[in-house]
Amino acid sequence: MFSLHIDTARGWRGGQSQVKYTVLGLRQRGDRAMLIANQEGELFKRMSEGLDLIPLAPRHEVDLGAAWRFSRVLKQYNPDVIQAHDPHAVAMAATALAISSPSPRPPLVATRRVDFHIAKNSFSRWKYGQVDRFIAITNAIGDMLVGDGVPREKITLVHEGVDVERIVGLPAADIHAECYLPVHSPVVGNVAALVPHKGQHYLIEAAAIVVRHVPDVRFVILGDGELRDELEREIKRKHLERHVFLAGFRGNALELIKSFDVFVMSSITEGLCTSIVDAMAASKPTVATTAGGIPEVVVDGETGFLVPPRDPQALADRLVRLLKDAALRARMGEAGLARARARFTVERMVEETNAVYEREVGKRLGGGNGRRAGRG
Repeated sequence: MFSLHIDTARGWRGGQSQVKYTVLGLRQRGDRAMLIANQEGELFKRMSEGLDLIPLAPRHEVDLGAAWRFSRVLKQYNPDVIQAHDPHAVAMAATALAISSPSPRPPLVATRRVDFHIAKNSFSRWKYGQVDRFIAITNAIGDMLVGDGVPREKITLVHEGVDVERIVGLPAADIHAECYLPVHSPVVGNVAALVPHKGQHYLIEAAAIVVRHVPDVRFVILGDGELRDELEREIKRKHLERHVFLAGFRGNALELIKSFDVFVMSSITEGLCTSIVDAMAASKPTVATTAGGIPEVVVDGETGFLVPPRDPQALADRLVRLLKDAALRARMGEAGLARARARFTVERMVEETNAVYEREVGKRLGGGNGRRAGRG
């Protein structure tokens, strides 16, 4: 099977990590997987040593020039299936297919990772109408797609995955040394972009409550984004400079997660949140909100605790309970690792994604085995 993948993002977030996992995982199976990525993006840089990498990204949603260039790529390489990993990628692929009218037309698969509604404008309705199969990373996103008018029968659930065994084998970083924390202070960690829907304002409010009960606790937030200055000001207003640290983007985030005592996610909206899965693979208990697909990852009372979004008191109460009970932390951490191994591995994600390709290509070929003659 020859799949062609498109990701147009410049930054590096969970979605780009999943694209990398998918492409490399398919190649490991022995399939050909080509990636089209933003030449100025982090994904392009991280995949730059690999084969089948093409620099191309639209400047905006309706970029006819980029779509025309992509139509030439389709004509040259003739892939079996196209997977668009973000909304701009869907737009470019749909327009290119309309321009080139290939025969046979490769199925267009669109991955939906965010629990945001599909835009209501006419172009958005048209581009999503060209999609043959939606991959929803959680049931919550699938339900949202149905609410936005996508037929249920066009949606397949494929939970995202992480390299669980690699995380298990990583050495823990010394977060106390790296972030200049008191040696024996317990650490609550968060890994997320500093953007509104990640809800770090509520996490800081919760931190102000927690420190009254666990005075030596430290909160470390790994990530960067548009809210950094605003969050810094809020930390100062609440006199939490000694307790809450915005540590920025870290390339060794996985090793740092392994040194957390508790992982926390304060999201207001969320697709699935692979950072939580990373923490589970690192045997860390999680306190998280019920936003989006998070309840499909965290089992309340078993692998961690779930609380309502925008509720700093509930967040603080659960954090305090875990910080004061080492045995509970260990038990939930072990349960989280077991769940990550059972439900959220890269290998499972890649196999289920490939099964989507096989079904869609098979339908185009009249129910055959899903492979074109001569394809590996």
